[in-house]
Amino acid sequence: MTLDNRLGQRFLPYGANYLAWSDMTELKEVIDHQVLFRYQTETESMASRLERQVCERLGAVHTLAVHNCTEALRLALISTRPSIGDLVYIPAVTFVAVAGAVLSCGLIPVLVDADDSLSLDASLLPSGAQRVITAHMEGTVAPLPMGVPYLIEDCAQSLGARFPDGRHVGTKGYAGTFSFHHNKVLTSGEGGLLVTGDDDAWATMRCYHDHGSARVPGRYPTWNPDAHYGENFVTSEQVAAVQCQQFRHLDELLAGLERMYAIAMAQTPGRLDLEVRPRAEGDVKLSLRFRCESRELRDAAVTALTAEGIANWTLGKYLLPEHPVLTGRSSLYADGFPWNHAPEGPLALSRDGFARTRDQLERTLCVPLSPELSEPEQVLAAKAVRRVLEAV
Repeated sequence: MTLDNRLGQRFLPYGANYLAWSDMTELKEVIDHQVLFRYQTETESMASRLERQVCERLGAVHTLAVHNCTEALRLALISTRPSIGDLVYIPAVTFVAVAGAVLSCGLIPVLVDADDSLSLDASLLPSGAQRVITAHMEGTVAPLPMGVPYLIEDCAQSLGARFPDGRHVGTKGYAGTFSFHHNKVLTSGEGGLLVTGDDDAWATMRCYHDHGSARVPGRYPTWNPDAHYGENFVTSEQVAAVQCQQFRHLDELLAGLERMYAIAMAQTPGRLDLEVRPRAEGDVKLSLRFRCESRELRDAAVTALTAEGIANWTLGKYLLPEHPVLTGRSSLYADGFPWNHAPEGPLALSRDGFARTRDQLERTLCVPLSPELSEPEQVLAAKAVRRVLEAV
């Protein structure tokens, strides 16, 4: 692939650029072993190896590998042993999967408006809130509300990010969830991780994700006398192998993002109507985020970048108050479950009906960074972005 192509239509995002047959030692090991189900062997499975490595790298107590981050969110919520119709406070700016996970558990999402960083504004939460999901969006470390017994950190877009005290996102709350979707920091196409420091919660999660069983590796599943039902969220060995390969490159990828972020920040366009939103030290530097003076300028910048083949995106798709899954309150259940358990009135907490947040999203533009490029290539990429934006 030529440099011009790599600067233009970005072929692969982040971790996908580190996929290579020559590097697939874990996948070869799994295929040679000829066992693709994690509980088929009494020795350490590839999924268990992944979970062990994640615990060591992130400082987590327990890790559970599942099919995707949505399942991880569901497991975290179900392990709190809620009642149908319980409220879960979620960010107004995030992917709709967060709301879908809440609803699929029979719970009711309440949208909480964003602060200036587009993270959940904890000052809007009512006292006594029991269940809150905070999303660390696009590598940004979000502030966490205090005193919430079941605080779930959605870290789908922020694997490797750290709080100011050095702890990894996902390890401070009741549970943390991570994604290996194609467009995330690391990828296996799909895949998810759930971490928790609560021993009882982890035991519940582990049983539920395997049909409620008390699984002993290498044996047919057994069920305790007080077993609850569960579902099948058990990951496969080949997916875990790809995730192990990706995880080996996490530090390399994060360092590449840091390097290109520093280069790009030194090449930002010199104009007052196009503000670069700085990222904090512990953020994963996935992109440059611009706050434009107007939506018209944002749209013009999108058009100019796209015409040059430079990847970019906007954030309006994350505004959940306008998403049909929430505005329509539709359900596949004949009785409207779980919406039929929702309280009367709007399920939203905002001082201005999300007007400020909507305005911020309409003026925000993101340009992804490319950690896999060499330093000279990163300089050229940063200069190309500056040239296009200065000419808008």
